[in-house]
Amino acid sequence: MSHQFYYVLHVLSLIVLTGGIFYAFAAAQETRKKVLMITGIASIVQLVSGIGLWHKLYTGFPGWLIVKMVCWLALSALAGIGYRQRQKSGLFMIVILAVILVALLAVYYRF
Repeated sequence: MSHQFYYVLHVLSLIVLTGGIFYAFAAAQETRKKVLMITGIASIVQLVSGIGLWHKLYTGFPGWLIVKMVCWLALSALAGIGYRQRQKSGLFMIVILAVILVALLAVYYRF
């Protein structure tokens, strides 16, 4: 598969994961199982497509990849937290946006 395929899959899974996390902070408790399943699948797809993209485009293990993996772990954890910490949803939504910003900066500025 081409690197464009991995790139589109990676961005699409990020959009689904982010939307699912935001939905988890606002949805009713009855939707918990379905939303966690969708965000879990999106998280795995994001990881696999990111590794595929890294394998196609780079050699070695760049430092920014560690930053991206930490951001991926943080986003994956926030989906489950959304149903348990409703009273802090404003804070967590800022954290979600900050994590995504750090991940984007890590890729485009490669620090």
